[in-house]
Amino acid sequence: MDLAALTIFRAVVRENGVTRAAAKLNRVQSNVTTRIKQLEEQLGTELFIRDGRRLVLTPAGETLLPYAERLLALADEARHAVREDRPSGRLRLGTMESVAATRLPGLLAQYHQQWPAVELELETGTTGKLIERVREFEVDAALVATPLDPAALGELFESVPVFREELVMLTPRGHRPIREVRDVALSTLIAFERGCAYRSYIEKWYLEHDMRPARVLELGSYHAIVACVAAGAGVAVAPRSVLDLQADASNIAVHALPDIGMIETLLVWRRGHFSSALNALRRTLVAPQENAVAGDMPQRVDATVAIDAGAA
Repeated sequence: MDLAALTIFRAVVRENGVTRAAAKLNRVQSNVTTRIKQLEEQLGTELFIRDGRRLVLTPAGETLLPYAERLLALADEARHAVREDRPSGRLRLGTMESVAATRLPGLLAQYHQQWPAVELELETGTTGKLIERVREFEVDAALVATPLDPAALGELFESVPVFREELVMLTPRGHRPIREVRDVALSTLIAFERGCAYRSYIEKWYLEHDMRPARVLELGSYHAIVACVAAGAGVAVAPRSVLDLQADASNIAVHALPDIGMIETLLVWRRGHFSSALNALRRTLVAPQENAVAGDMPQRVDATVAIDAGAA
């Protein structure tokens, strides 16, 4: 087996077929088909079977896939290791939507300017999904909220804290102050799908007071969540930093949640799977935090506030 064949095999799996894999790899379809057949001949077994117009992995293909991921990841790591002084190549980064929108734009611009040879690919998801993506070598690292259950990371991962987020509850404007769960007047919690760490923290807060939302409305973006809260559809939890993105938050009230406190955002990667490009990104992310510790961090505001139009 050579790495090129494994790269083609992985691309066919990820792109769900030869045509899209060929386009992704800038190869002709016949070349992709030939290389897959050669790999099957080398291994003495079929890796795919055709189901109508789809290619489906055989049991042998399912067995090979994680080995291919590990071998290709190790090859990438080796290439980076011998060029430690000049980060280059592809770096696949997963991130929560809130971090992508609020924290990353300026930092990634700085990173691109300093290390233009790195091809950075970004994808968003919930903390649970991103941890799984790192586990399966589908991204090199991810920015996730500290899981409610520390065992979600375990010994397989390494991590470093890079940001701290204050979780707040969002309600329609005019809602009474919230000091405990029973002060929440609306019975619907508006949140991301399960796997969102912030959702798990707020659901734990409810359960600790022997309560739970009557229903959960799952949405896929903070823009939609804030809009639904403003319309009176329910309450939501979000990092306070997300509110800075809202063009008009005049119909939203923001309530501090001191029982939950600050949640650290972690940069996580598989133990032993490190590269110069990832190390450079870690330095870029950690530097602002170190400056904040030195005295640049703005003071946290704990009081319940209502945000006026244009103030966010």
